[in-house]
Amino acid sequence: MPTFSAYDGTALAYHVAGEGEPLICLPGGPMRASAYLGDLGGLTAHRTLVRLDLRGTGDSAVPDDTATYRCDRLVDDVEALREHLGLDRADILAHSAAGNLALLHAAAHPGRVRSLTLITPGARALGVEAGEQDWRDAIALRQGEPWYEAGRAAWDAYLAGAEPDDLWPDIVPFLYGRWDAAAMDHAADDAHQSNPQARSAYYADGAFDPAATATSLAALDVPVLVLAGEYDGGPTPGRAAEIAARFTHGRVAVQAGAAHYPWLDDPEDFRRTVAAFLDRTSAAS
Repeated sequence: MPTFSAYDGTALAYHVAGEGEPLICLPGGPMRASAYLGDLGGLTAHRTLVRLDLRGTGDSAVPDDTATYRCDRLVDDVEALREHLGLDRADILAHSAAGNLALLHAAAHPGRVRSLTLITPGARALGVEAGEQDWRDAIALRQGEPWYEAGRAAWDAYLAGAEPDDLWPDIVPFLYGRWDAAAMDHAADDAHQSNPQARSAYYADGAFDPAATATSLAALDVPVLVLAGEYDGGPTPGRAAEIAARFTHGRVAVQAGAAHYPWLDDPEDFRRTVAAFLDRTSAAS
């Protein structure tokens, strides 16, 4: 398992698998170890995946200063990985909460990014967030599922302000296009792959300046793919289109039957969409 040193001396680990040009992969959670990304639906057949374990997660060390878990403070870790890999410009894929990290990195280092692939991304950094109605609309799409009634009641309680811990078993099926054994195993791994202290610090006050980030990214001259799941509430396909519209070369793709982890819901469809986007990026550069 290779490692490199961050700006403050923290030892950060990354995992390499696949063939072809490198693709830096940033995990969400927030602050979940990158193992949950797996091979991203077989994307390893098209690209060499470089999965970063963010500081304090997976095989990376815990930093001396836990304030460095804040999203904007992680930008330098991503840039250090790019430099460590010897890439002049990097293709970067980010999932969920890491969408914010990828956006902040691109805003800070636009000349070091060749493409952005944002998978069901968070975009608080741009001022685009899933609202209560987004989630209610997404939840309504799952009527007929055997777990729907209990799940809807749990979501109602959560959206009303209840703590999510006890509600989570009934909420989590909505994050998957199919609530089957593979999805259950994937969801169960979250508990031991995530760092709760780091998660609570990720969105700490001061992490984002949406207006400044939006201004910077409006001039970003690289292709950007925003991939949404048909059933996802964060972001919904409509919010994903809103995110893509912030970029000069942004495009949105909606994966049918998918939710928040589209590479699990339909690996072939996910792989085909992302690989085609990355192939066009490589051909154009």
